[in-house]
Amino acid sequence: MLTFANAKINLGLFLTEKRADGYHNLQTVFYPIKIHDVVELIDADETSMLIKGIDIPGDASDNICLKAFKTLQKEYNLPHQQIVLLKNIPVGAGLGGGSSDAAFLMKLVNQKFNLGLSDEQMEEYVKPLGADCAFFIKNKPTYAFAKGDEFEELAIDLSTYFLVLVKPPVHVSTAQAYSKVKVKQPSTSLKDLIHLSLQDWQIHVLNDFEPSVFANYPEIDKIKTQLYQAGAKFALMSGSGSSVFAIFEKEVKLPDLEKDNLVFYDL
Repeated sequence: MLTFANAKINLGLFLTEKRADGYHNLQTVFYPIKIHDVVELIDADETSMLIKGIDIPGDASDNICLKAFKTLQKEYNLPHQQIVLLKNIPVGAGLGGGSSDAAFLMKLVNQKFNLGLSDEQMEEYVKPLGADCAFFIKNKPTYAFAKGDEFEELAIDLSTYFLVLVKPPVHVSTAQAYSKVKVKQPSTSLKDLIHLSLQDWQIHVLNDFEPSVFANYPEIDKIKTQLYQAGAKFALMSGSGSSVFAIFEKEVKLPDLEKDNLVFYDL
């Protein structure tokens, strides 16, 4: 059995407070997009992980998918499986690819072995694996707060627009991005700001990682500028980078950006 695990973008990201446990409280809106990894479960003599496609740093034995499977394997005495991951979502891009893989793997296990787990139960299983993992269980536009693992569904629909994503050939360290960010309490919640017009999003819907990340990686700032010059109604870096997405009112092609970057259209 296999499934297709999609990426997400952050429609705004406010870092509001440094927590005593070392994490940050934040406000963001997760929005699913149409870039997919493929996750497959195959009956096997031992539990293992095989990764194809884009290279993922680190040992496959530490992969988040394997951790997700072993959590359920121990709980429900599941038979051995080989997990095959075809990686298409860029790594280190602020797109939640690893978190999505783990969440969709858990949904696939639930289906294959008829575990009968509810969405809420699966969310609790994946939360320890990553703050945004649980979002991918229901996989709908969502306002996220606290550590990014408390959710409220939002009626946000960008399907009438043309979404473009640009991934430059740089990797932004999440730890470094967090170490340099400045936290502040917004005067208005992102949950309310997200209902403004796209024109107002340019002023009010921000990503608090951008100032420090752009200072270290001016090429990402340049991409955002180029997207606006190409006619984007809104553009923003996703997560802690390095990808930048843009919302256009009609279909576009961006050959100048394609020269040095990965460009994904119609998301």
